[in-house]
Formats: sequence, C-alpha cells, structure tokens
Amino acid sequence: MAKGEPVIVDETREEFDVLVVGSGVSGGWAAKEFCEKGFRTLVIERGRLVRHRQDYPMEGVPPWKQEFGGKVPLDVAARDHAVQSQCYAFRASTRGYFGNDRELPYATAEGTTFSWIRANQLGGKSLLWARQSYRLSDHDFEANARDGEGIDWPIRYADLAPWYDHVERFAGISGSREGLPQLPDGEFQPPFEMNRPEQAVKQAVESAFPDRKVIIGRTANLTKPTELQVQLGRVVCQARSECENGCSFGANFSTQSATLPAAARTGNLHIAPNSVVHSLIHDPASNRVRGVRVIDNETLATREYFGRVVFLCASTLGSTQVLLNSASKRFPNGLGNGSGVLGRYLMDHNYNSVSRGDIPGFEDEYYKGRRPTGVYVPNFQYEPSRYRAHYKRGYALGGSAQRGGWQWGGYRDGFGAEFKAGLGRPGPWNWVFYAQGEMLPKRENRVDLHPTLTDKWGIPQLNIDIRWGENELLMMEDAAEASEAMMRAAGIENLRSDVTQKPPGLAIHEVGTARMGRDPKTSVFNGNNQAHEVPNLFCTDGSVFCSTATQNPSLTFMALTARAADFAAREMANRRL
Repeated sequence: MAKGEPVIVDETREEFDVLVVGSGVSGGWAAKEFCEKGFRTLVIERGRLVRHRQDYPMEGVPPWKQEFGGKVPLDVAARDHAVQSQCYAFRASTRGYFGNDRELPYATAEGTTFSWIRANQLGGKSLLWARQSYRLSDHDFEANARDGEGIDWPIRYADLAPWYDHVERFAGISGSREGLPQLPDGEFQPPFEMNRPEQAVKQAVESAFPDRKVIIGRTANLTKPTELQVQLGRVVCQARSECENGCSFGANFSTQSATLPAAARTGNLHIAPNSVVHSLIHDPASNRVRGVRVIDNETLATREYFGRVVFLCASTLGSTQVLLNSASKRFPNGLGNGSGVLGRYLMDHNYNSVSRGDIPGFEDEYYKGRRPTGVYVPNFQYEPSRYRAHYKRGYALGGSAQRGGWQWGGYRDGFGAEFKAGLGRPGPWNWVFYAQGEMLPKRENRVDLHPTLTDKWGIPQLNIDIRWGENELLMMEDAAEASEAMMRAAGIENLRSDVTQKPPGLAIHEVGTARMGRDPKTSVFNGNNQAHEVPNLFCTDGSVFCSTATQNPSLTFMALTARAADFAAREMANRRL
C-alpha cells in the first residue's frame, strides 16, 4: 500500500494493534493518534465510504440548480426522515449524509420523545456538525461535586488542558482570547469579525451587565492555516457557510479533511466500512476484549475483527448499545456494567428558548460572505454562588445580527412600482439569541435494549426514556427573560420570545450513559477512559460525560480521545495491555 491511502478491509484474520469503533470526531482522532504512534489500526464504520473531495456531490451546487430548489419533498421527508428532517442541517444537499429513519428504528418509553440524529458513513456527524469549539473549565468539572447533582468528574481542567492545546493546534480553531474563568482560552487562529450591529450590541450588553461577555463564536474553520494543515490539503475558509455540503477546501474540521489524512499517510490505517457492530468479543479467562463482531450493512453476513485494544467511539448511544448488547455470563447486564449505571444519566443540551428583535439603524451597513459562526455569550451562572435561586446551573447564549437580503420582500405585503423597486433592496437588521442550557444528570433518564424489537441486523433496538425536569423548564424561562433584558439594553425593538418543550436529542449533544468516575461501583470508565472491569476497553465519546456543562462537547471529545490514546499507547508499550 502506498502511504496516503488507507487499506479497505473486508474479511481478515489479522490481529490489529487497535480496533476503533466509529469514525466521527472521536474515532477519527483515535485513528490519527494511534497510527502516528506506529500502531496498526482498524477503523470499523457501520456506513459507507465517503472520500474527501470525491464524494461531496452537492458541494457548490446552488439551490436553483437543485431539484425542487434544494427542498426535500414533504412526502419523502415524512416517509424516510421523520426524525432526521428536524435537524438544522437537513436539506436536499445534505440528505445523503443522514440516516433513513425507516431503516434505523428505535423505541421511546411511553410519554416521552427523543430525536436521535444519525449520520452513518465514514466521518459520521463530523461532516454535519456546527463546529462550535469550546473548552470546559474547572467550574464545569467541579459542578457535580459542588451542588450534589451526579458524581464528581474524575479529571480536572489541568488534566485536559495540554490535550486541548494539542487538538486545537491540529484541528484549527478560530477565536478570540478573553481571559474568562468559565471559558478557558485556547490555541486560536485569528477570529472572524463581528459586524457593526453585533459590535454595538456587544458594547451595550457588556456596559449594562458587567458579568456578561459577548464574544465571537469559536469555530473549527481555518482563518490562518498552519504549515501542517496546508500539507494535509487544507486552506483558509472561503466563508460560504455551506460546510455540511462537503468542503473540498478542507477549511472546516472533519474526519475526512483532517484526522484520516494524517492517519493514512503513516501507512498504518485500515478501514472496514459497512460493518455494523453487533457486540464485543470478551474472553472471560483473560478478562480482555479480543475483538469485534460485525454484520455487513448490505449483505447481512457476519464477520469478526481482532485486536489488542478496543476504542469505542460510536457516539453516546451507539457505544452504549454495543456495550449493552455484549452481555455475557460474566457481565449479564452489559459488558463492564458491574456498577449497573450503564445506560443511565442520559443528558442533552436544552435549546428551548429563542428570543428575537429588530435592530434600528445601520441601514448603510451590510456584510460580505457568509461567516460560519455567530456570537456567543458564555455561561454567567457558572458556579453555585451565581445560580438563580429557583434552579441550578446555567446556560450559554448563541446569536447573531443579520440583515435580510432580497428574499425578505417575499414575506411582506405590497404591490406597485414602489414595492417592486423595494424588492431589490436589503431588508432590516434583526437579532436572535438562542439558549444552550445545561441538563442535570438524573438516573431515571436512561436507555436500555428493547425486550422484543430489533432492527434489520437483528440487533435489539434502543429504548430511550428521557424527560426535561423542572430545573430545565425553569432555566429556559429565565433564559428568555435574560435575553430580552440584554436586547432591551442594546436598543433592540419588537422583542419576542418562544419558550418551547421540544424533546431532547435535537441539540445533537447527547452525553452520559457510560460515565467515567473514580469508583467502579458508580461508573463504567475511569479517568483515563479505560473500563474499570475490562482493562483493554476504552471509550472516548460523549457517553463518558458526567455532566453536560453548557459548552458544545465536540472539542472535549477530541481532547479526551487524544489523552486516552496516549495513555493506552504507553500501557501497550509497557506490556500492561
């Protein structure tokens, strides 16, 4: 094999050094880290191959050149994508990256709903994510211990800080340094600029509320590529804001643009596509995972892959489903589940508050390009002394100022020459704030295997039982009030807020269900992401989280994965794994 291309694997009896289950943000990082350390690595992906630059069929295709103007017909969306079509990134140009809901069934408990967004192909949801990239702080790692919700994280910010540095430098995160205790600064490329109305809102809000900051969103889009990034074929962001269609420029971070090219050039990368993981093969005599049992996505044939170490990176619910389905006489409730907490403490971010208004003035201002990020207000209720009296924890706010283009005229009444002439002028400026609230870890929010329902591969479906609690509902009401107060201070008019109860899942930030911890009696994985009860099994996706914090979780997935891979590599070198 020439370096630079992975080996595509079907049937093989080779024993690999590392098996990585999943190829999204976490799986791509695991592959990169192990391959660069000299380990022969097999990435097991349940979906099809998606090759960088070659398999982005809708990249650069404008809506007017797409069938139905870029819209998915309502009957098709209802039939095949009833859940997936709820996602902000779902449209005709991205439909091929989303799962077909009819082929990916899951169950929900009576009286509850969960929207499980899935992208089953090489790269997973790294092809679709919104790229917002924030570090957790010690306030987040200590929150559970401070207010008594959930168990204490087994790590602190100091444990993860050098790994945040490591992944930020490679991935390429643009942002501004702010010196905030609740949102640590990182290794940033130059930030995108705020437009003039955003700058005005920032000044007004920070003057009226000294405890709050309005900053530019930190995003995994390159603004000043490094030499290594250029070597990997990545260049500066073109500000098209069409990242989800595929980016041949490699300007946005994805498995395809960044981690897999780095892994492939070592000559150590192997990929097994269309391999739906059924369960892990556990050897009770050695108490080690020997391999992974898979079912072919297309033919339904079974096969097995073997390795010294297994990294589960199949997504929060995907990894937990694999562990639950790997039950045995030794582990009757799921592999490594002596604690009984596997499947428990499911969480997601709460986006159920949106506030809008109109910005007067700035008629002589517009903007160029489509910036791939907005503004961000970090959580200002980040420690117990700052909590509101009637609920715990807090929320961050995303937002932006935008001016309507020529399309805005299609949404207003009028006729005649003056109205027609006005259709060629931009519309008014408007503002939006949306909340990203923390969800408390509760034991009753859980997933388990359905006792009778299976999918087309014969794997038991997940049964999901999760509900917003009173804490989350009160938090969203407060977020709307706080948003309107800040907007009012900035002179924004015609304020209006929507506080809803849309189900968990739509944030696509689900975490928990296989949490890490110090005590094997209350957690599944330890502080190195290593299973307490099965030493050569690791998990580094969102399932190991002990709390949600308010920040988008993907950057922490990356840092946890790089750190755990470094630990596992040293353990393997010392023959302890």
